[in-house]
Formats: sequence, C-alpha cells, structure tokens
Amino acid sequence: MSRGQADTDAPKPAIVRQVPRLLRSSTFRLALLYTALSMASVVVLFGFIYWATAGLMDRQIDETIEAEIRGLAEQYRRRGLEGLSATIVDRVSRDPNGAAVYLLTDDEYTPIVGNLSHWPEAPSTVDGWTDFRLRDWGRDKSEEHLARARTFLLRGGLHLLVGRDVRELEAMRRLILNALAWGLAITIGLALGIGLMMSVGVMRRIEAFNQTGREIMEGDLSRRVPTNGNGDDFDQLAGNLNQMLERIEGLMTAVRQVSDNIAHDLRTPLARLQNRLEIARTEGPAQARLAVEQANEEVAGLLTTFNTLLRIARIESRDRRSAFGSLDLVQLAVDVGELYEPLTAEKNQQLVVEATGSLLVSGDRDMLFQVLVNLMDNAVKYTPEGGRVGLYVSMPEGIPTAVVSDSGPGIPATLRERVFQRFFRADSSRTTQGNGLGLSLVRAVMELHSATILLQDNSPGLRIVVRFDGKTGKGEDGSGIRE
Repeated sequence: MSRGQADTDAPKPAIVRQVPRLLRSSTFRLALLYTALSMASVVVLFGFIYWATAGLMDRQIDETIEAEIRGLAEQYRRRGLEGLSATIVDRVSRDPNGAAVYLLTDDEYTPIVGNLSHWPEAPSTVDGWTDFRLRDWGRDKSEEHLARARTFLLRGGLHLLVGRDVRELEAMRRLILNALAWGLAITIGLALGIGLMMSVGVMRRIEAFNQTGREIMEGDLSRRVPTNGNGDDFDQLAGNLNQMLERIEGLMTAVRQVSDNIAHDLRTPLARLQNRLEIARTEGPAQARLAVEQANEEVAGLLTTFNTLLRIARIESRDRRSAFGSLDLVQLAVDVGELYEPLTAEKNQQLVVEATGSLLVSGDRDMLFQVLVNLMDNAVKYTPEGGRVGLYVSMPEGIPTAVVSDSGPGIPATLRERVFQRFFRADSSRTTQGNGLGLSLVRAVMELHSATILLQDNSPGLRIVVRFDGKTGKGEDGSGIRE
C-alpha cells in the first residue's frame, strides 16, 4: 500500500468526525435561525438609515434644483433669452467648479451656454427629470460621477438643462451599502461562530449523557451523569437523572438480593415438600396422610410468602389510595392492643397501651392496622418472657405519632437501614420463624401514606416511631424512611 493511500485511510480527527453531527444538531439549526433573524434586523436597520439619509439628500437636491429653475424662469420671463443666458454665464463664472450644472442648447442640441460640453444621452422621465454621468468633471477634468437634472423645452426649440452634481449622495450611498455589506458579514460571522461554540458546548454535554447511558446499558449501573456545578439546566437535568439512576440501581440491587433470598428461603421448604410428597407416594396410608398434611402446611406458607410479595408490589405501585379516608389512630392502636393482650399474657410479658382521646389521620385503615400488627408481632416475638412491650399514640409537635417499643435484643445501628429490605433478617442463621417481609410491607405502606418511620434504641430493645408528617425517605440517622 502506498504512502498516499495510507494517509487517506488514516483515522480522521475527532473534531472532523463530529462536524456532520454538529451541523445536524438542533443548537446549530437554532443558531442559523438566529443568524437569519439578525441579518433581517441588520437589513431593516440599514434600510431605515438609507431612507433617512440618502432619501433626505435626494429630496434636498431636488428642492435645490427646483429653486434654481424658479430663479432662471424669473429671469427668462423678465429679460427673455438674453437675460437667461447672461444669468447662466454669471452663475457658472462665479463658481466654475461648483455643484450646479447648466446647459442651454439650440434645437439640434448644440451648446449655447453652460458648463456642460454636450447634452446628456440619458433618457428623461415624463416630467423632465434625468440622471446621467458627468465625465471630465472637476478641477483636473478627470472625475466622473452621477448628476441629476431637469430639462425644459423653450420657445424656438431651445433646450434647457438645470441640475446638480450628486457626488456626495453617491458617496453616501456607497458608504451605506458598504456598511450594510460589512454589517451582514460581521453578523453572519459572529452568529455562526457563536452558534458553533454553543453547539459544541451543548453537544459535549449531551455526549456526556449519551456516554453515561451507553455505559449503564453495558452493565455499569454505578455510572452517573457528570455535572459542571454551575446549577444550569443541564446540571438540573443531570441531577434528576442521577437520582433516577440511584433509584434504579437500588431497585436492581434489591431485585438481585430478593432473588438470592427467595432462592435461599424457598429452597428448604420446597425440599421438605418434595420429601413429604415422596413419603406420601411410597409409604403406607397413615404416613401418607401425615405427609400430605405437612406438605399442605408448607404450600400454605409458600402461598403466604408470595401473597405478601404481591401485596407489597401493589402498594408500591401507588394504586391502592381508593380506600383512603379519615380514621382514628387511637382506636386503631386500642384494637391492636386488645388483639395482642392474650399473646403477651401467654408469654408473661407486660403490655402497655397508652392511647386516649381521638387522633384523626388520613389513610387506609386495613393497611395501617397491618402495619401496627407487624410491628407488634416483631416486638412480642423478640421480647423475652417477663419483658415489656409498649404501644403509644400521641401528637408531639402537632404530628400524629405511633410508637411501638420492646425490651428485646434490639437491632444494631448498622442493620437498621437494611431491615426494610425484602427477606432480610437480623438473624443471619435464619432459624427464627418468619419470611423477612413484615418490615418490607411496613415500609411500602408508610411510603404510600407519605409517613416517616424511625428505628431508635430503647435501651434495651427497639423503639419504632411512626410519624404521619407527610414525608417519605430515609430518617435523619439513616435508619428509616424520611425525606
């Protein structure tokens, strides 16, 4: 392969490769539109300037010529042809290099008197106005420029021309046209230059978005859109996208964790179910009946787990607000306390319920009842015999609040953020009864009700605070849901 061919096949610089994209970008097209508008503005501006200057000078020249004609006409009426000729000679002799133009000819256009050597060949309008070029004009007889005059036909076939040298008007016109040309050129150059710079900057920011999207699609969910830190529209968009990406990454992590936990939690009951079905198939009627009953219990437990998962999914989809209404949080707590009074008595636990008066909140009664039941169930489960379980309803700082406390082992601060994840258990051995979905359901209901849930140390035990303050998100200590 020749060197010339190798040079041709060499990769093009990045800026060259980006030119087609740059020219197709919406920012560049917008810059072209602004360029066209700027050009139109410049044309309108200089058109007005032309009309206000050259047009005014045109009218002044015509008025001057008309004044010259009126003076000559007066002399012609008073003194005849002799007086007219004498007046023309006098005016020319007084200012031989002036701007006035005079010519009086016979019927064959032979000059009689004046400062023109011949009658101009330019055609005249109906009212006698004509524009022509003056040649061999000026002090050194080498100038050539435009003149404007008016012609008359006198008695005896004589022709009279009275006009003015309009070199100043011509110079002004050239000045305005040059200024217009330069103005358009500068406008186009500046507009295109600014448009290109803006397009390059915008395209660079958009490319950062696209690059981040490609890396995320390739599997790197930790990637985030870079920001400039100046708080402009792109930074706001990048911030919103990054929040969305963090949410997606969290959901994907939760899905993977849920999948792992489902595989771990369901493998044991499914294995037991398989063994009991095998017993029912191979053993006698009595053993088979017992195995079927045990298998039925395993299936019921599995169905409960999946129904809970489906319920959490429906709550998180925010499509369960139809049952919202006003309810008494105090009465709800009293009902839950009555439900758990026999169980705490059986475990020789002290149950304290402090809920008096009436405290109205907006929400789904069944869901909030399930929340308090789940929290009380955990409190009773992890509180040892002789321990204390409490359920309190109050309104500190004007915010309806429910508190469930126990005197059990509590939850370490490092795990309080994770206990709301599906299938998560503080008991790593997973020997404690349960499926790890109770607090996940609580979190979903709290988010649906725009409420706050905080996990705090009860010294000993755990204290769970539910505040109906219209906020959602992580708690101040990172241990719950708060905005």
